[in-house]
Amino acid sequence: MPRFDRYLLGQLTILFGFFALVLVSVYWVNRGVSLFDQLIGDGQSALVFLEFATLSLPNVIRLVLPIAAFAATVYVINRMTSESELVVMQALGCSPWRLARPVLAFGLIMALPMAVLTHVLVPASRAMLDERSDEISRDIAARFLVEGQFLHPARGITFYIREITAQGELNDIYLSDARDPERRVTYTARRALLVDGETGPKLVMFEGMAQSFRAGDRRLAAARFQDFAYDIGMVIDPARIRPPRLEVLSTPDLLHPTEALIAATGEPRAAFLYEGHARSAKPLLAVAGALIGYGALLVGGFSRFGVGRQILMAILLLIVVNLLDNAASDIAQRDAAFWPVTYLPPLAGAAIGAALIWIAARRRRVRWTGGGAASEGMA
Repeated sequence: MPRFDRYLLGQLTILFGFFALVLVSVYWVNRGVSLFDQLIGDGQSALVFLEFATLSLPNVIRLVLPIAAFAATVYVINRMTSESELVVMQALGCSPWRLARPVLAFGLIMALPMAVLTHVLVPASRAMLDERSDEISRDIAARFLVEGQFLHPARGITFYIREITAQGELNDIYLSDARDPERRVTYTARRALLVDGETGPKLVMFEGMAQSFRAGDRRLAAARFQDFAYDIGMVIDPARIRPPRLEVLSTPDLLHPTEALIAATGEPRAAFLYEGHARSAKPLLAVAGALIGYGALLVGGFSRFGVGRQILMAILLLIVVNLLDNAASDIAQRDAAFWPVTYLPPLAGAAIGAALIWIAARRRRVRWTGGGAASEGMA
């Protein structure tokens, strides 16, 4: 690789690392705030919060990398233009197409870690995140052992504890089971214990009463008991069972889904194909962003007043590519035959960047031709 290409590629890589670190930190902190409120509010420890924050990091990096690549390209090209480095290289005979070679190489290099993220790390981290979320949702002690609050761990279930002793005994229990619209059962007890059983956790209540209200004939029946075991696991686990998400499936399973997998997820085949091909198309957005940033700034050329308009144009073009990506997502998920549309946004972005470079090269060629004709006339 020529020395100038190595120099430009090194500058792009260094600035990319800086912008990626800043953007990842901002996104991660915003994500961490919501996770902290959710997990700590449910009684989880700080270690669980750190685990969830770490598992969400690969997806945050995936979202940030194309933006960081675009920002690094715009910053480096703007600095090299203002310091006349690109002007000197063009005066030495380097065309905009020649100068675009390290920018293209930079975009392709950035696409490689994005491909690893989209195909491997993000699905794996999301699968682990779903698994840990299910485990925490089944953590009855964390969700039930909260005193002084009315809790709703499942649809139709209301639970209240007045006091929890240091020995783990629950005092003054209220439990309402209204899952059946025709029959509501309310349990009250002076004390209770949460124990593990063969079929799951059970709430053993002592010195209490069970009241059953039938909505059909509006009759209320009451019975007192000395001890009674309520199967909490039977109530909570079915409410927490959810089908596998497309985001956690492997790419081969998405590109070649079986009928059983389609039935298990409840998603159409078009959604499978879009998700599978999007994992290959998303990394190419880094290439498109780098080319758009380079081409937009090169169109303006050197100016003492800066390249603010060119930077604004580059940002607007990047927004257009992202809007096109959203539109392609909607179209591709309507019909399985439309999966090639998934690759349209990165290809359109690369075409826009190539068009900008072509305009810059044409302006330079016209400028040099005009200058040569004027010199001949003076002679």
